Amino acid sequence: MRGDATQQATMLTAITPDAKVPQDHPIRAIKPIVDRALRELSPVFNAMYATVGRPSIPPEHLLKAQLLMAFFSVPSARRFCDQLEYNLLFKWFLDLNVDDPAFDASTFSKNQERLLQHDVARQFLGAVTAEAERRQLLSSDHFTVDGTLLQAWASLKSVRPRDDDSAPPTNGGRNRDVDFRGQRRSNETHVSATDPEARLARKGDGQETKLCFAGHVLMENRNGLVVDLVLTEATGTAEREAALRLLGQLGGTKRITVGADKAYDTADFIAGCRALNVTPQVTQHTTNRRSRIDRRTTRHPGYALAQRIRKRVEEIFGWVKTVGGGRKLRYIGVARNEAWATIAGAAYNLVRMAHIELAQAAA
Repeated sequence: MRGDATQQATMLTAITPDAKVPQDHPIRAIKPIVDRALRELSPVFNAMYATVGRPSIPPEHLLKAQLLMAFFSVPSARRFCDQLEYNLLFKWFLDLNVDDPAFDASTFSKNQERLLQHDVARQFLGAVTAEAERRQLLSSDHFTVDGTLLQAWASLKSVRPRDDDSAPPTNGGRNRDVDFRGQRRSNETHVSATDPEARLARKGDGQETKLCFAGHVLMENRNGLVVDLVLTEATGTAEREAALRLLGQLGGTKRITVGADKAYDTADFIAGCRALNVTPQVTQHTTNRRSRIDRRTTRHPGYALAQRIRKRVEEIFGWVKTVGGGRKLRYIGVARNEAWATIAGAAYNLVRMAHIELAQAAA
């Protein structure tokens, strides 16, 4: 029997957002972890705001909104505010009622500046990793470091000589014509007018050069969770310098191990690791130079295990670039993009922790 497409609109209803989110939805396992982390940050939030004045968007809503943008690949704050008007799952996650209005996109973006000024993203990541430690999901002995290039929100057409103070040509409208034929461009002589902190970089010989930043992750080896991350300018030594910085922030006195690919098989990185009481389980570079890793390291079974587990760090980069929307960054400058990357790292941890919890419950 054919159904009737003409239906009368419901006048009164008692439906809540909680009633419309399936009980077996993975986000139900994520929300309690987020709520607990935000409760721990409540003193930080209190210090950020004055006791009098016009109420702003709660910082809990701002952080939860950024997590939802990462979970569901929402590309911008304006798109998120549009979806919040009708998406009941979003309203449930933010503890809003069905008839609560969505945020104004301009006000939402303006309020996010306060989170950036107080480095709330990094404190939130710390709260999430602390929860993972309470659940005994983190390794305190074995880690992996790696880096990747993240494309900046700037076009190659914005690159011009550093000593060129003239205004850019106006021909061709917004997408103007630029002829680089016969010119040599490098980071020493040229800079992007759109994002001066972005750097010309490429993955390898024969690869396309783009304006990029470098993202660096410190991963623990038990469950592949993000312990810390940092975003820097894309220089030739950024990976090793950032890795030593991340390892130094662990602040422990006992010996730990760190796995890495052959790009880290250099004298400065190996010496830096040993100075930090870290055993470098780095892939040996055997193509065109002598490896700094010898039998003192490779003869142990843990070295082979670290070489296998270290590849899981690529899952973090893959998730951040595809699901999290980081294949091309959406902000200008290191500080803004690092705050976004930190939230994306926390979102990845939350997804991993929820999957582990669901798997343990099903076992």
